[in-house]
Amino acid sequence: MANIKQSMEEVLTLDGAMCASLVDSNSGMILGQAGSGVDMEVAAAGNTEVVKAKLKTMRSLGLNDVIEDILITLGKHYHIIRPMGRKEGLFLYVVLDKTKSNLAMARRKVLDIERELIV
Repeated sequence: MANIKQSMEEVLTLDGAMCASLVDSNSGMILGQAGSGVDMEVAAAGNTEVVKAKLKTMRSLGLNDVIEDILITLGKHYHIIRPMGRKEGLFLYVVLDKTKSNLAMARRKVLDIERELIV
């Protein structure tokens, strides 16, 4: 089991990882972060709205399911948003350099980190 700081630093061991954070999806507040390259305060607030919008859409559609992760693919980056299954209201946010990363490996690593994280 790992604490928040250790977990965020572990994300940065991924090829192409630029930054990572643990975010409270109710407030948009960052609980821990590592790396650089993105304004994490702005990203946390914006991605909080993404998570809320997806959950609202799922409710409107009557989907009885959970979000495993949300992938946003940009020209130069992958952004992974992974709500924590064991701790409702929190999500991991990871930014990867698209040219240096393996998306499948990154998703797997983020899943592993989410499972090991102690909040």
